[in-house]
Amino acid sequence: MKNRTIINPWTWQDQLGYAQAVEIRHGTHTLYCAGQAAMTAEGMPIDADMGGQIKLCFDNLEEVLTEAGYAMRNIVRLNFYTTSIEQFFASYGEVIERMQATGCLASSTLTEVKALAFPQLAVEIEATAVR
Repeated sequence: MKNRTIINPWTWQDQLGYAQAVEIRHGTHTLYCAGQAAMTAEGMPIDADMGGQIKLCFDNLEEVLTEAGYAMRNIVRLNFYTTSIEQFFASYGEVIERMQATGCLASSTLTEVKALAFPQLAVEIEATAVR
């Protein structure tokens, strides 16, 4: 994206695969995605480990983006909500792999929450994309 500037005053975030800030100059379209969790197409939560849930969250996010005419590389903001930061970081390789494979470099926040919409859910990913 020509109108995107990554702002990283430091380098430590590079190994975690995110940016401190992303500036978009004169963006024409913005897509605000609802949190995507490990839900089937029928709206049922799956009972899987953190890595499996992260994978399905990204699959669902990519489907929403594609339906709207966007791609993972259009994401400028990712928020991660998890019921266990420890388990999330144990499976963080799934996050890095997916982001690198799709050219996604976004600003990001990770928050531990008491619970998500269903007891089986351990992670939810919320995104903002521009083009």
